Amino acid sequence: MLDVMSFSYPFQTLLLGCVAAPTRRYFCRTRWCHVQATPPSSVILNADESGKFSEKIHATNLASGKGAPFATQGSTVGIIGGVSVDATLKFLRKLVELSSEDGGNSIPFVLCSDPLFSKELLSFERSYFVSSTSRAENLKLDSSPIVESLRNKRVFLENSGASCIVMPCNVSHSWYEQVCEGCSVPVLHMAECVAKELKEAKLKPLEAGSPLRIGVLATNATLAAGFYKEKLQNEGFEVVLPDRATMEHTVIPAIEALNRKDMEGACNLLRIALQVLLVRAANSVILASDDMRDLLPPDDPLLKKCVDPMDALARSTVKWVKSSGHIIHE
Repeated sequence: MLDVMSFSYPFQTLLLGCVAAPTRRYFCRTRWCHVQATPPSSVILNADESGKFSEKIHATNLASGKGAPFATQGSTVGIIGGVSVDATLKFLRKLVELSSEDGGNSIPFVLCSDPLFSKELLSFERSYFVSSTSRAENLKLDSSPIVESLRNKRVFLENSGASCIVMPCNVSHSWYEQVCEGCSVPVLHMAECVAKELKEAKLKPLEAGSPLRIGVLATNATLAAGFYKEKLQNEGFEVVLPDRATMEHTVIPAIEALNRKDMEGACNLLRIALQVLLVRAANSVILASDDMRDLLPPDDPLLKKCVDPMDALARSTVKWVKSSGHIIHE
């Protein structure tokens, strides 16, 4: 079962959790506090198999990340939520399933999810290229509040006992270097995880004598940041990006259709965008968009040609924890 500790503040929710073995039962009770100025002190009570509450965890001065860490196990993963809460939860599910495949406990985690920050990220992403007819790509958007928020969350997770930190959000990696500066624990890069897995897969070019080509389909904000292109090229791949016509006539209209809840229209436009990249002799296409990831049905043939960065990040996270000596036991 999923054992989760939840701290609720005016502007963010923090989750501390792990998956217990099926034969063991844990219960936790949360004291909910709401204040306007400073975060409250929360007390979490854990029960043993008899239902008796025996262990208390005190959370104090959480705004600054000071005080005793929540997590004391060396395998704890710190997670910074991004644009989509659904995407963050899906990443958690992948992490839990992958790390508990052998029947043991999953990797413990601390999750920092901030709804207001998610809205700020979404606003940045949409403003970067407003629509197919109203371009805003050259706007000088101020991302300093986003960087500051990401750094604060990183510091909080770092001080909470996380042994590594991940961001299951594509656009958040636009500021990866600024967020990681001065961090005492590794921060896994999603694009680097994807590139390394593709390298290890030992793919063969679609055409003899041609280089290995990998397509990237994402929002304009993610593509403009350039980190997927950089990480893939570092591994020796030739990168295929959608041209302006593809962005204007398929990708952006697909996102607009998705925002209108026109799922069929969004799905059809996404198929066209993927086919355009595959026709350009791309071996695979990285679907680096939280919005578009779940548009295609599971049995769609095009999906077999796509790479989900969330899967790569989850696998790399489990691999890092195990390779660092923090083996998970029951």
